[in-house]
Amino acid sequence: MEPGSENEHDDERLRSRIVDAAVQAEFETGVREETVDEAKSSVIIRLGRMILGFVVTFLGILAIPLPGPGWLIVIAGLSILAKDFAWAARVILFIRRRIPGVPEDGQIPRRTWIIMGVVTTAAIAASIWYYLFGGQDTVAGWF
Repeated sequence: MEPGSENEHDDERLRSRIVDAAVQAEFETGVREETVDEAKSSVIIRLGRMILGFVVTFLGILAIPLPGPGWLIVIAGLSILAKDFAWAARVILFIRRRIPGVPEDGQIPRRTWIIMGVVTTAAIAASIWYYLFGGQDTVAGWF
């Protein structure tokens, strides 16, 4: 026997057992996968979503002391994780309950979302209008 071949064989068996366990878990907890290929694909998507969620959450935590939307980035990352982790959904609810004006259940009223959208759209439209029609010389002078 070649040196290391037994370890490679053990690694391959371990890898195979892990893949089999992940596929079996996906069949039990996933969204009705019918084939092994669908289950493997679902596992890959789930792992990708988890990695993305943790990366976005980590970047949000880094951005909290910096100027910008650090808490919004954290909530976005936790929202990505909330589908797979119950603790992420609880943290989002905890944060939302701390925001003034949000009801006890943590649900932001639709009226508030509409107002925020209208105000944001109006600010963007006003900025574009000012740049195009009113202040090209002023804006160009900034640079």
